[in-house]
Amino acid sequence: MSGSVAVVGAGLTGAATAWRLAERGVPVTLLERATPANPRGSSHGSARIFRYAYPNPFYAHLAVTARRHWDELRDASGQDLLRQTGALDFGAVRDPAHLAGVLTSAGVEHELLSGAAAAERWPGIRAGDGPVLWHPGAGVLDAEGAVLAMTALARKAGATVHENWPVTALVPAGDRISLRSAHGDELTAGHVVLAAGGWLPELAADLPFALPPLRIRQEQVYHFPFRDPAGDWPTLVHKEDWISTYALPGGRDAGHRGQKVAEYLGGRDIASAAENDGVVDPRNRQRVIDYVERHLPGLVPEPYAETTCVFTVTASEDFVIDTRGPFTVASPCSGHGAKFAPLTGAIVADAATGRARPDARFRLG
Repeated sequence: MSGSVAVVGAGLTGAATAWRLAERGVPVTLLERATPANPRGSSHGSARIFRYAYPNPFYAHLAVTARRHWDELRDASGQDLLRQTGALDFGAVRDPAHLAGVLTSAGVEHELLSGAAAAERWPGIRAGDGPVLWHPGAGVLDAEGAVLAMTALARKAGATVHENWPVTALVPAGDRISLRSAHGDELTAGHVVLAAGGWLPELAADLPFALPPLRIRQEQVYHFPFRDPAGDWPTLVHKEDWISTYALPGGRDAGHRGQKVAEYLGGRDIASAAENDGVVDPRNRQRVIDYVERHLPGLVPEPYAETTCVFTVTASEDFVIDTRGPFTVASPCSGHGAKFAPLTGAIVADAATGRARPDARFRLG
């Protein structure tokens, strides 16, 4: 690496990477096409699921490590960005018994319940006959709050942050890379971290290597009001052959009035995040309303808020983090990357500075 680092994209990954680099004393510039955690990207809003339950032990163990990094961010920022709610996992495809075995190996507290026991404890949720996995350490993280906190920490540690700086070209300039914006601005850096999420395909043409296939998706989420506002709601993931739904207590941007509910990959493919038109698919809305009526009787089946968001998805749902020459690509994506953000920033910073290579499952090629 030669000198300074430019990080493209001030979402969760970019902000975390800039923070980790700056606190190590690396000269870093964070470039954001609009504003950090803006609604056109993947890191806006105040509610994302933090969970340990993964069928793959690698990610369960990674979540355990990530929790320590969230605690570090809390201590550094003075903000508690992760509230503990617990989580339920159910459905034959979700396979709660297998998940329980993985959590045992990761040392995560959990309990397998019958459907009847789960219904008694959470009468607003119909989880079927069981088994149902409960792990109390899960919760809800504030994505936008985390982006803003990590951006502020990066600035405090010496990083430069440029908003409204959409990168349109990456051009080799001797032993450095010239970054050019849509507004005619230009700067150079010895190394470039591409954490541009759904805009990665637009920048890939300038790279001297190929990225793996990335699906960019326009998804939608809905907020349904609680029938009993005093109720105690966990997050949940429900997977059957015909169902792939998740839900979580909504954050401040939906008034903490209800549960955020969505289908996983229930939206449409788009070429890049630039094509997110913000229009909710009425067929998807109806499917989610029908799901709430059948499985979440503790909610009023009429959404009071809805929005679209962008997912970047790999075929394996593994992340993409690797370095080739003066570029590090960082796409910790596939709809489950938010929970790892402070840890991901450290992994990407290691890759960009040559301190350590990412795990083999994240690497290119």
